[in-house]
Amino acid sequence: MSQQQDDFADFMRRRIAASDAFVEGNPDPLGAVSTDRPPATIFGPQGDCIEGPDAVNAANRAGAAHFAPGGTNRFDTMHSASSGDLAYWVGVQRSSVRMQGKDAPVPMDLRVTEIYRREEGGWKLVHRHADRMMSTHT
Repeated sequence: MSQQQDDFADFMRRRIAASDAFVEGNPDPLGAVSTDRPPATIFGPQGDCIEGPDAVNAANRAGAAHFAPGGTNRFDTMHSASSGDLAYWVGVQRSSVRMQGKDAPVPMDLRVTEIYRREEGGWKLVHRHADRMMSTHT
């Protein structure tokens, strides 16, 4: 494995840990792996389009606030790669989340495409497109 691929693999472990924390209601690790420079975008599961790093990071903080501890999360990778200063990940994020004020866990399987950019020697999340799966066949 090349140094670049190894660096990206390390980043993806941090990215998954950030997602694990997010579904438990903690947005801070996601903020740490997300860009604070334009361009930055989210196409969210509700069909929203959010643009700009401040708006994206605010939306992530607001989104995490809906979740309570006790959730589970897994990334099923279909494919990913890095080349130069850009990288991507495509797959299914499978979560069981606990919503604030609710007793029962809620399954949440999302089709996800993410784009990352190398900034000052480290990878940062710059775009996320996630929508609910209509079928669980993968």
